Amino acid sequence: MKKFIIIGGGAAGFFAAINAAEMNSELEVLILEGSKNVLQKVKVSGGGRCNVTNACFTPNELVEFYSRGKKELLGPFYQFMTGDTMEWFENRGIPLKIEDDNRVFPESNSSQTIINCFLDSAKNAGVNIKTSSRVEVIEKSEEKFVVKTASENFIADYLLIATGSNAKVWSMIKNLGHTIAEPVPSLFTFNIFDKRIKEIPGIAVPKATVKVLHSKLEAQGPLLVTHWGLSGPAILKLSAWGALELHQKGYSFEIEVNWLSMNLDAVLKILKSVKKEQAKKQVIVRSVFSEISKRLWEQFVIAAQITSEVKWAQLSNKELENLANQLAKCTFKVSGKSTFKDEFVTAGGIDLKEINFKRFESKLHKNLFFAGEILNIDAITGGFNFQNAWTGGWIVANSIGR
Repeated sequence: MKKFIIIGGGAAGFFAAINAAEMNSELEVLILEGSKNVLQKVKVSGGGRCNVTNACFTPNELVEFYSRGKKELLGPFYQFMTGDTMEWFENRGIPLKIEDDNRVFPESNSSQTIINCFLDSAKNAGVNIKTSSRVEVIEKSEEKFVVKTASENFIADYLLIATGSNAKVWSMIKNLGHTIAEPVPSLFTFNIFDKRIKEIPGIAVPKATVKVLHSKLEAQGPLLVTHWGLSGPAILKLSAWGALELHQKGYSFEIEVNWLSMNLDAVLKILKSVKKEQAKKQVIVRSVFSEISKRLWEQFVIAAQITSEVKWAQLSNKELENLANQLAKCTFKVSGKSTFKDEFVTAGGIDLKEINFKRFESKLHKNLFFAGEILNIDAITGGFNFQNAWTGGWIVANSIGR
């Protein structure tokens, strides 16, 4: 009986283990997890609800959400896609739902549902799981692999490394001859200390455009004011696409925010129209844009140096221009980042040129496989990083199990 060992008890590792065992009952499958618990990232994903995947069903469109790995994942997505993922879970009695933003969650709204599904499926398929089994050494021995933990050694015919971002494991992979792209944070929020947003955490706009000044980085989407600065999909997109560039800047740079995603001249034209129509009303009293809340509007009016008593008829052209600039060309100084501690994603990992993506197999060592974030692949939020894990895990399983 041949032995398939998976290092890493996370999403990609479990998916590969279960599918390989189900495809080939004569395969002995073992998961080695260094910590006491498995599937911890699944547990915290989506705020504890587990964002399983995304309802984007066309490979050519799906790859556009990946900051790194876009070209390499196109072929694999034709083998195993988001629809296949949804069918996989639903065939195991886990009903899923698609939310308005296309994120896919279990109907239970609990990540424990997904964890239980994996644990039950692994048990039924005969997958062995060893926790608190931190791997210390990986060696090649003729056509097999020797995996050493502090207490035990294992021999594998097939080896999958799916530990995610793990510096110690990357070091072992380097010893096997692979190249590692230096990891840097991806998916982080911007730390901004500015009086315009200091007192209004929780305020959001549905569609802002954010640019990193003196670069080509630009993203559009919902924007959220937080206690530490700015977050939301628009910022997270920028952090993913600009992970390397923003790291090089030391996370110190300026951004320009267009809170309305509207041309400056168009904003100014609306403000001039309001000046005529609401001449006797105070400027600060009510936002003239439905997307901008009253509290946020007040901050823009104050920043435009318009006092609370001033009425629309009293506004000078300069004051109108100042207000338009606050709405459409609002600049902030970014001085640092905040990452999601439990949902930390990195840009970096094994050089993609060294992987055969038809099998997710090393080009340097036959029967050595990689899946998930250990590869230099990452995406924005929305279920895309998990889909990379499911696709990689399934293709590895299919390569071995069949």
